[in-house]
Amino acid sequence: MSANTTNIAKLLEYFARAVAAHDRETGHCAWGIGLHPFDIDRLGLEEGEQILPGIVLEADRGETGNFRVLCDGEHDEGEVVEEEEVLDAVATEMVPRVTPPV
Repeated sequence: MSANTTNIAKLLEYFARAVAAHDRETGHCAWGIGLHPFDIDRLGLEEGEQILPGIVLEADRGETGNFRVLCDGEHDEGEVVEEEEVLDAVATEMVPRVTPPV
């Protein structure tokens, strides 16, 4: 079972916004999006797949329904992060499955 194109489009928009905000606010360049393996499978995506230009999908053990922006930069540099924005990557509406014509 895979997610429909509307849900994937919304998810890609969230990814693009998060990557843009990350790069703008940290000065580091993102290279990937981390998703729980269950979510990758549920969405019909594949690990290592390039989902945005220069951004690949990586499986990680974060919470299901959430994603994180991946980069090589050191973000903490002695600071403690107290608050984290969490985006829900799960659809709120049930969408009927559409079988493509053969």
